[in-house]
Amino acid sequence: MINPSNMRVVDVARLLNSTSFGFVLPQARLYREFNRVGFRIGSSENPRNINLLKYIAWMFDRKHTPEETSGARSYEDRRNAERDRQAEQSLAGRDIGPLPEVVNPDRKAACERNFQLFCESYFPETYSLAWSPDHLKVIEKIETAVLRGGLFALALPRGSGKTTITESAALWSMLYGHREFVVLIGATESAALELLDSLKTELEVNERLAEDFPEVCYPVAQLEGIANRCAGQLYKGERTRITWTSNEIVLPTVEGSRASGIIVRVAGITGRIRGMKFKRSDGRNVRPSLVVIDDPQTSESAGSLEQTRKRVRVLAGDILGLAGPGQKISGIMPCTIIRPGDMADIILNRNTHPDWNGEKTRMVYRFPTNMKLWEEYAEIRAEALRTEGNFQKATEFYLANREAMDAGAEVSWEARFNHDEVSALQHAMNLKFQDEAAFMSEYQNDPLPDDTADDSLLSVDEICAKINGLARRRVPLKCDRLTMFVDVQKALLFYVVIAWAEDFTGAVIDYGSWPDQHRHEYSLADANPSIQTLFPKAGFEGALYAALSALTDECLGREWEREDGAVLKIERALVDANWGQSTDVVYQFCRQSSHAGVILPSHGRYVGASSKPMTEYRKQQGDRLGFNWMIPNVAGKRAIRHVIYDTNYWKSFIHARLAVPVGDKGSLTLYGRIPGAHQLFAEHLTAEYRVKTQGRGRTVDEWKLKPQSHDNHFLDCVAGCAVCGSMLGASLPETLPAKLDRKPMIRLSDKRLGGIPPNGRLKLSELRRQKNG
Repeated sequence: MINPSNMRVVDVARLLNSTSFGFVLPQARLYREFNRVGFRIGSSENPRNINLLKYIAWMFDRKHTPEETSGARSYEDRRNAERDRQAEQSLAGRDIGPLPEVVNPDRKAACERNFQLFCESYFPETYSLAWSPDHLKVIEKIETAVLRGGLFALALPRGSGKTTITESAALWSMLYGHREFVVLIGATESAALELLDSLKTELEVNERLAEDFPEVCYPVAQLEGIANRCAGQLYKGERTRITWTSNEIVLPTVEGSRASGIIVRVAGITGRIRGMKFKRSDGRNVRPSLVVIDDPQTSESAGSLEQTRKRVRVLAGDILGLAGPGQKISGIMPCTIIRPGDMADIILNRNTHPDWNGEKTRMVYRFPTNMKLWEEYAEIRAEALRTEGNFQKATEFYLANREAMDAGAEVSWEARFNHDEVSALQHAMNLKFQDEAAFMSEYQNDPLPDDTADDSLLSVDEICAKINGLARRRVPLKCDRLTMFVDVQKALLFYVVIAWAEDFTGAVIDYGSWPDQHRHEYSLADANPSIQTLFPKAGFEGALYAALSALTDECLGREWEREDGAVLKIERALVDANWGQSTDVVYQFCRQSSHAGVILPSHGRYVGASSKPMTEYRKQQGDRLGFNWMIPNVAGKRAIRHVIYDTNYWKSFIHARLAVPVGDKGSLTLYGRIPGAHQLFAEHLTAEYRVKTQGRGRTVDEWKLKPQSHDNHFLDCVAGCAVCGSMLGASLPETLPAKLDRKPMIRLSDKRLGGIPPNGRLKLSELRRQKNG
């Protein structure tokens, strides 16, 4: 059924051409006339269709309206008329017309001097979580810097929104006219451009800003992203003088707007900063009054002393001098401490730069007191991620022990955790276990030292070069005691075999992992094959038990040949039982093994400066005390003797042995003739660094894993072998107790005679002389 008030163009043409008059109207002509008169003949229901009745009325008027007769126009008249028509049309298109009304004037007025309310009112999706006390402190200082002036540097944990907050601060200062000229400075110019693009996006698409700040957002929206329209944009016939380029924004000049002519410009901290100024439409020259310096350093510059000094000089001279003579500039600098002593660390130091009012915050202010539970959580988490791709089992463990695991902890932002976590503390500990070095830098603003080198410790290359020229598994002539240590991990067993002499001269004669990885470079994380792949049908305990049996049968059951042809066997072997999931299996294996007379479970203890040294332990009945190791009396389900030793002492001990030159007493060497073959072994031995710590009136080495290192298992094995050597009687001369001088023997008859020579004996003639004398 035809609706004459709403017909398509093609249908109108077909209808008119279907009468008895035949073809009367070309479709193309109908399109031209529709485009010419537009809404006069258009349908009210669909502007793309024609109202047939309106079209007939228009044709009637056109037919019966007499045309004005005029003389022939010259070419010049027609050209001028066309120019005037185009100018009028262009003028009408460039004028943005009346501005929309402010939707919520009360909201706009309330936020004028309340930065926190401004963030909550206009960016509710961005600031959806509850504020932390650190956030509120930062907001207060930003508000002070913008309204009353001053400098403020803030170091918030990564992901806490420090850059977003400073972007909001820049918008707040611009929209209300708090600052006439804002400069955004980044570590590089491209970083600063990204900050400017973020501000542009908010001005273009933020509906709440568009509702309450039409004097700014409406002219911006009329550009439709086309920067070429800026020069010709008009408001009530006057130019808005808006600028919308890649490195600069000038807000539109609109009568009655406090944001009229506000300038935002960007620069890299090492780029052109000096001499920034802008001439406003009223003829005034203005200079920057607010500078936002977002993360002003890169990882490369933070590691360079010269670049750090240069950026600090640029900050103090070029940037803080932007306001011009006699004027102070306000500044906000969100930053992250990448390395100790970098630019951020220097500026945040209130002792050296009190003018910046540095505020350094942390994700965790106090760590939990029960770290053993968290270490067990880390093991469960790592295993769950490897096998299942998530850490749900670790979360269940945390929920079951939450009260004990939360004890003593204090986090800065309680609302910060992911959907698969249950608390801010769990979130923080997950980040710490993922990468401790990154956690300390990015989230704690307390980066670990990069330079953990110790001149007294050998480097990887120096350890690799300590070779003795003997074949693998060949015992040096001087050594007569063989020891072994096994470090237990879920995927691999790491082991080392060392031959010792009585004076602790030693040689590493074999090391590796079980199962054999058949390659020189590997790590625990990429083990292939692993224990589980060799025993796919066994559970964790069964697979570990089978792996320990295979390794010990291979090493303890064989004979090791010495240079002179003598045959030796391993006399003492220790198996690491510290890993909670494996402790019971290790004890069961050591008790039931056919080599039970040689193997003992072991527990390395972290004995720090504040701990009681093992040399001061009081021996109890049934205990065996050695030099920084002991075998305590046992009872209970693990009724098998085990060894406890001071890991800090024995790691220092083996590094001291490595430092002794080859050939000297007490030197530790490696088998073979090719130094490069021991690269992986040496990397494990140098995976930790020592920190000399004082406590209880003594100074001790406390060993810590380097931030960039992951595997230190051979280091643990070598230290354990040294403990075995001590158990077998090896000792350094300086550690032996001093021998007491024997007193000369005195006979009772000599005492009665009186007068005893130095050797304690008198000749018979002398005795007679004394008797008769």
